[in-house]
Amino acid sequence: MKLARAIHFDESDMNVFHAPARTGEWCISGGFEFSNWGEGDLEGKARQAFANGWLGLETFGRVTFVAVTQVQEAEQQRLAQDLAEHFVQYYGAPSVEAALDVARGEIAHMSDLCADHAANTLLTVARSLTPSGVHEAYRVITPQEAELEALAVHASPDT
Repeated sequence: MKLARAIHFDESDMNVFHAPARTGEWCISGGFEFSNWGEGDLEGKARQAFANGWLGLETFGRVTFVAVTQVQEAEQQRLAQDLAEHFVQYYGAPSVEAALDVARGEIAHMSDLCADHAANTLLTVARSLTPSGVHEAYRVITPQEAELEALAVHASPDT
């Protein structure tokens, strides 16, 4: 199974999102956060989170880029549990049990997005408001299109 982790190439996410995701945390689209939004909600940092932010599943902050990688089933189940708890605490779900199927669905959606991509493939999301709701489009940047230094951290023999 595959999922995606937050990745940063510079400090820009620290400046453009109210709450940036931590490098390396598991991420999902998180578009559900914007389901009741209208044009009036799209200002400043909130607009940036809406336009292109993935949702981190530890900090519930946002990040611009995610990288595809393997995830263990037990980890995926823990993430669903944490997300269900988040739904109860912040979105008024009646119970963790009631929210668990929705949380699993969100994680399965992200896993499906990652399934056909090689490790280190980068993904971006672009959202727009349409008359029928929030529309998400995804961009794939394969490892061959990115410089190796942008994807891997290399240690020198001295370190």
